[in-house]
Amino acid sequence: MNTTTDSEKRKLYIALSYCSFLKGSERLLLARTLDTLQALTVSSIDTLSRIVQRSFRTRSYKPELLEQAVEKAESLMKYCRINMTFYDDADFPPLLREIPDAPFLLYYRGVLPKADTPAAAIVGTRRPTGNGIKAALQLGTECGHAGIPVISGLARGIDTFAHRGALEGGGLTTAVLACGLDRLYPQSNARLAGRILETGGCILSEYAPGEPPLAYRFPQRNRLISGLARATVVIEAPAKSGALITADFALEQGRDVCIHGGMTDSVQNTGCKKLAEDGAIPVEHAGDLLREWAHPALQYLQREQRIQLPLFEKGAP
Repeated sequence: MNTTTDSEKRKLYIALSYCSFLKGSERLLLARTLDTLQALTVSSIDTLSRIVQRSFRTRSYKPELLEQAVEKAESLMKYCRINMTFYDDADFPPLLREIPDAPFLLYYRGVLPKADTPAAAIVGTRRPTGNGIKAALQLGTECGHAGIPVISGLARGIDTFAHRGALEGGGLTTAVLACGLDRLYPQSNARLAGRILETGGCILSEYAPGEPPLAYRFPQRNRLISGLARATVVIEAPAKSGALITADFALEQGRDVCIHGGMTDSVQNTGCKKLAEDGAIPVEHAGDLLREWAHPALQYLQREQRIQLPLFEKGAP
């Protein structure tokens, strides 16, 4: 968080992040309108409605509990080394300012993604086939070699192997969670999360410390995954996969929507087949992304002239 933001503003921002009935734009408006946490705690739901010009039907707003919630959050942030950046701060990811319903605040551990380096979101099913695992791992590794940061959600399956690939390629990767950063979800990826932080990557969330990974938060989280990336690559996804929600967000945000070209014959890839019919860009290698972006780093890949092993063995399903 920008050091020019004083302690009272910080407390206000944290409190607003617990007000789940508010949209990101409404939280931003209230943050700019109210000066202190105390100003929020003495505001009725009708007062908030007048400021944001929307009526609320909620029983979840309990301003008398916000001060205690903020104290607990600040304690967790100190213990877990969680930082925060506000929408107006200089280090807030500029790509996220461009998206509809942008988050007004991010909590993060590690180092925020660099604004001047285009990233790729690599996503897919939590139950991938063997070929899907290989595809995610290889593309993640190639992105690491090529200096393309990888964005994903730390979920089991494709997300896990996308992050692992980026690390094995010596690159940076960012994990976007659907809960507070005082916990890791899923816990089975705690060691992977540690490696992400140790290698200069980032784990971030728009949810305050203590907030659990509720089901409705995962689709909302997905808009941040696509929002942080120049392109979203769906490796493998059945018809109702959450990865398709990420692709929809990428399309809405004006970012590239891609599918893995080597996975079109997968029996559980009906979601990607539909994306292909709708015009998604087929990619198999990091070089394909660099060509789409006309990025100078393409010369690096050409100079390396690395021998590419076949992704799939002959006769693989």
